[in-house]
Amino acid sequence: MTTGDHPDDRSDDRANDQANDDPNVRPDDRHDAAPDLRILGDRITLQPSGYVEPAPVVGEGKEEALMKNMARFRSEPLRFLREVSLHVSGTGWRAYDDVIGQPIFYPGFSEHIKTQILGAPLLQNKIAQLADMRVAVEEKEGLLNPADKDFLAKKTQRRAILVQALHEVAEKLTDNMICKYDSRPFIRGAYYLVSQLLLRAYHQGIHVSSEEVLRLRKVAEQAARNKQSIVFLPCHRSHVDYVSLQLICYRLGLALPIVVAGDNLNFPLVGAFLQRAGAMYIRRSFGDDQLYTTLVQTYIDVLLQGGYNLECFIEGGRSRTGKLLPPKFGILNFVLDSLLSGRVEDAIICPVSTQYDKVIETEGYVTELLGVPKKKENLADFLTGGSSVLSLRLGRVDVRFHEPWSLRSFVNEQVARHSKIPSAVHVDWTDMKNQVVRQKLLRTLGYKVLADINAVSVVMPTALIGTVLLTLRGRGVGHSELTRRVEWLMQRVRAKGGRVAHFGNAPLADVIERGLEVLGKDLVGVIDGVAERTYYAEDRFQLSFYRNMTIHLFISEALVAAALYTRVKQGGGPAMQDIPYRDLYDQVLFLSSLFRGEFIYSSEGLDTNLERTLSGLEADNVIFIERDEQGAITKIGLSDAERAAGRENYDFYCFLIWPFIEASWLAAVSIMGLTPPLGEKDDIWIQVSKAHASAQLLGKTLYHQGDLSYFEAVNKETLKNSYQRFEEEGIIQVVRSKDTRIPPRLRLAPEWCPGRDEATGRLRASGRLWDFIEKIASSRREGKNRRDGATVSTRVVALADRLGRRLFEEAVKGEEAKGKKGQGAVAARLTSEEEKGLSKSVREQKRRRRLEGRAHL
Repeated sequence: MTTGDHPDDRSDDRANDQANDDPNVRPDDRHDAAPDLRILGDRITLQPSGYVEPAPVVGEGKEEALMKNMARFRSEPLRFLREVSLHVSGTGWRAYDDVIGQPIFYPGFSEHIKTQILGAPLLQNKIAQLADMRVAVEEKEGLLNPADKDFLAKKTQRRAILVQALHEVAEKLTDNMICKYDSRPFIRGAYYLVSQLLLRAYHQGIHVSSEEVLRLRKVAEQAARNKQSIVFLPCHRSHVDYVSLQLICYRLGLALPIVVAGDNLNFPLVGAFLQRAGAMYIRRSFGDDQLYTTLVQTYIDVLLQGGYNLECFIEGGRSRTGKLLPPKFGILNFVLDSLLSGRVEDAIICPVSTQYDKVIETEGYVTELLGVPKKKENLADFLTGGSSVLSLRLGRVDVRFHEPWSLRSFVNEQVARHSKIPSAVHVDWTDMKNQVVRQKLLRTLGYKVLADINAVSVVMPTALIGTVLLTLRGRGVGHSELTRRVEWLMQRVRAKGGRVAHFGNAPLADVIERGLEVLGKDLVGVIDGVAERTYYAEDRFQLSFYRNMTIHLFISEALVAAALYTRVKQGGGPAMQDIPYRDLYDQVLFLSSLFRGEFIYSSEGLDTNLERTLSGLEADNVIFIERDEQGAITKIGLSDAERAAGRENYDFYCFLIWPFIEASWLAAVSIMGLTPPLGEKDDIWIQVSKAHASAQLLGKTLYHQGDLSYFEAVNKETLKNSYQRFEEEGIIQVVRSKDTRIPPRLRLAPEWCPGRDEATGRLRASGRLWDFIEKIASSRREGKNRRDGATVSTRVVALADRLGRRLFEEAVKGEEAKGKKGQGAVAARLTSEEEKGLSKSVREQKRRRRLEGRAHL
């Protein structure tokens, strides 16, 4: 296989035509796997059908560099000028003509889309409805007097004025929102410019699976014939995500997707550039703006009805922790509504995984997770950040496409499946207007997409190295041991059905060396001058981002290991560390429910997953299982072989989950401090953001005092997820105002409040919440004072109480200030309207929990 650049661009076109149009290269015409597609710089090469890659890994496909080796002026001035001239002239594939999909990049495209949006019946009806509602309000308030003899004429005139005003607002909002695919020369230049920038930072290129992209082209051809949209749903770890997908679609001749982006990116110059390159801007929050909500729905309708490709991030914002976030249902809800309402016949869903050797933004993520407010995007930071990127060497980007599937077929399958399942609450699953049906479909859709992304994700060498370094006991690890454990982890990843990034025929030692070089000495420290070169985690917090890229593969094993640890941590002989099956089952059930918002589980259910996980651990000789005469499991314990090996494999699974257990324990301890002080009623509400900040402060203090083992347990996102989980279970109650200027507030649910000593006012380490904390703590890692329960029940709880009292004092002072000034401060007590909303919310949560039929805390 050649890797250089072809001297004659005419052969580029021939290769491109062969890859794009020759029916002989399509997957369904092959007897084995699709041919390799190597795209380097400006050349596409198809490998001969008889080519066999040395030592292939079954099921992982062939991964190829899609874009690489862009010429640089200083080193290759002639080639650089040639590349520029080819892009300017639009020679060969660079012309971006005859793409697969609906027509885009022609003068008047955005005006055509805007006309369709503003003329859509859905938007017209909403404008008419809003105008009628406003006229009714004005009539009620006496601004329109029914007693006037020309009342009907005035009412009609006023309505017409309101309709015109709403049209003008809608037109302005539409212009700011829609992407503007009007200029093909612009996108050719943008492709070249962005490629130059991106491939200097990710110097090993963008890699794809040839089998997956050829399959995607075939699906795109069918979708184009049916005038159906492909909805790309990628994971989101970096701003590079949407750039890389746009570049891939451009290079493969697919119609570029329109990318849903937050309006925080719409700042001067950059915002306009991104909008012309495919960004559609939407607000982060819609509030009660009915016109804006309908406008977004109408735009989605127009795109799906026209068969234009769409891209939105299933997680909403970027993951600051490295693992998949729970699905956000905003845009997905609009897409599903288009289908369920009948305004759109079908759409093709394509989950996408984007993995990096190193993510550009991780350093900034760490500061955000430690509580430093996120800076608003601006041009100065964009330019300075871009210039520094040019000097980075971040390895490569690997993009994987799950097999696309029909949204209509998914809905039909779900309706048929749920209609057959008996339920305590009668629901007509064929009623697409039923909100219970819609919410169930939406939630199932979101988690299916996440599972599909996990299924095609590849594990990068940096993730392997980061995982090994953070799952070993001791300060550091020698080079030979690091290599051994990385090789073991690669085997485990594959055994779990995961994929490891290919590096051709490069020896594992070279791959590890390359990964260490990309991570850099700021993340992985090196000790020379000793008997063996030794590596250690320099920045554990930032390195945890890469460890979290592998945790989804082993979450079941990690939960079992943590449940078994409730006995292992008690010490004593091996027999004393064995656990009855029922106790293990209960703790796994508790932990899996606790982390329901953190991890993506198999949809087969706890019993099936647990049985398969235990069998796998037994086969790996990590545990032994004792069964009765009927074959039922009665007892589980660590195997003799695992003990003889120093528990290294068992510890690996524990180290994966312990930081998350610590974070949940910290969040639970922090809400103990939300117990109202003596003499204070439970009607004082604390700002959610202040409660989160107080929990972080508590965690940092406990970490430095030795009561918390993992500093990453204080990260904001994990704490927020824990608070969200506690809200779902009714442990805390949260009130969100319709007024966006009033932040969300919370309190500890009265039935969960622990008691206080009547004489001293101190919190009692007893009651429902304390038992809950102790159940989490039973799976925590053993550490300083960990066996002395009195330490936690006195000093730690006292510290949480002290911070909680400070929150109450600030809330009361804010209430008093609000009473004096009349504005400016956040109310610590609820209005009667908010109390009614709270009662309704509590009832709705109980109803939702009953409908879901899930295990609860």
